[in-house]
Amino acid sequence: MAYIDVSGVSKSFPPRHVLRNVSLSVERGGFVSIVGAMGSGKTTLLGILAGLVPADSGAVLVGGEPVREVRHDTAFVFQNYSLLPWFSALENVRLAIAAALPDTARPAQVDMARLALEQVGLGNAVDRRPGQLSGGMRQRVAIARAFATKPQILFLDEPFGALDALTRETLQQDLMRLCSAADRPVTTVMVTNSVDEAILLSDQIVPMLGGAPATLGRPIEVPLPRPRSTTQLAYDENAAQVRAHVIATLTEAIGGRTRRAPGTRVETRGAIALAAEKSP
Repeated sequence: MAYIDVSGVSKSFPPRHVLRNVSLSVERGGFVSIVGAMGSGKTTLLGILAGLVPADSGAVLVGGEPVREVRHDTAFVFQNYSLLPWFSALENVRLAIAAALPDTARPAQVDMARLALEQVGLGNAVDRRPGQLSGGMRQRVAIARAFATKPQILFLDEPFGALDALTRETLQQDLMRLCSAADRPVTTVMVTNSVDEAILLSDQIVPMLGGAPATLGRPIEVPLPRPRSTTQLAYDENAAQVRAHVIATLTEAIGGRTRRAPGTRVETRGAIALAAEKSP
């Protein structure tokens, strides 16, 4: 059995039907990206997997156990950082450690938080508050907070969508390094609307087939050795084949429409342009 096993999950926010009969399998230590248009239900699905949102029907199992609430061994990274503005970077990370590991003494929590920030290059910014940090630095704090709790599972909701291209690429490499730590790779599920980001980071890409409601397509393997770089992927034939497969699946799901309608988000990386109509 897969480590994360999702079967027949559906969800509605009346009168809107968001997800229909969604199934997904993620192996322990794997990195799976769910790719689809904005508004297609990706964040709702991620919330169900993490125990933040209850499903109307279906089941989510982790290690054979049903998910009914947020597990103590999971971490979540949001696009909007979700940092407490009145606390320093160090205290934002320490508070997460205190919540996940309440039996750990406060001095040890501080040491763990400091180490986590050093691992993402913020050793000299531990006393700064979020308002004193750039967007990229805030997201580094969010990533440090997630990994400081030593999670078994990591959920990522468009973690780099608000960043400039250079910062985004740097943080992608940091994330890849932390997720692939030799002692205990973290099982990761990410939602994104960037096909190239998914190819860079993932073992598998699962297209979200938009609609009312949406469902998931067949997983697409990414047969590329690690570490990967955007420069390498731009000239790699296997990467090009994966990219074409994902885009063709998504394009077919929206009926082959290429005219950009109001509310459409186009995500372009190099030679690709993915247009998908945002659900109402």
